[in-house]
Amino acid sequence: MLCGRMEEAVERYWDDQATTFDEEPDHGLTDPSVRLSWTRLLRRLLPEPPAEVIDLGCGTGSVSVLLAEQGYRVRGLDLSARMVAAAGDKAEAAGVNIEFRQGDASAPSYAPASADVVISRHVLWALPDPLKGLASWFRLLRPGGCLLLIEGRWATGAGISAEECRALLAEHGRDAVVEQLDDPALWGRETHDERYALLSHS
Repeated sequence: MLCGRMEEAVERYWDDQATTFDEEPDHGLTDPSVRLSWTRLLRRLLPEPPAEVIDLGCGTGSVSVLLAEQGYRVRGLDLSARMVAAAGDKAEAAGVNIEFRQGDASAPSYAPASADVVISRHVLWALPDPLKGLASWFRLLRPGGCLLLIEGRWATGAGISAEECRALLAEHGRDAVVEQLDDPALWGRETHDERYALLSHS
């Protein structure tokens, strides 16, 4: 019962954030230079389209739409109903077909081995059990698929360091390559905290 109330509280929090979420340059990706920087990063790290991508904690769907526009087949999941609704509107406006659904990123209800890529931005650190969450994410990948995490340890003290993240993957017997994301073009401003991409192949 306590777990259910906590999930409801988290859902309400992100519902409340939905209307202003895209104001951050890396959330809305409305600035052309920021959008181009994310496009270049993701195309370099991910397999060629039309790979099957699951975007966990997709928020308002900015990355999902960006990838769909590049020719990827994308599904997106978020705990917040308002975020999911905003993501659907964004996909429709962009003229791309994306299946968005509401759900818990800790235990996504997709079929095992149904994706070539699982991507998650700024979600793992907030899961109640990151190790268990990772196990459910790896189950979604086909042989040879890849998990891409965009995470950080931010100036606020929140987040997860690359070292901690790699240690979690090591507990699953997974290797990972870490790339620091210190280019201001990705964030629309200078940053002075740890931000990184972690890529792990199954």
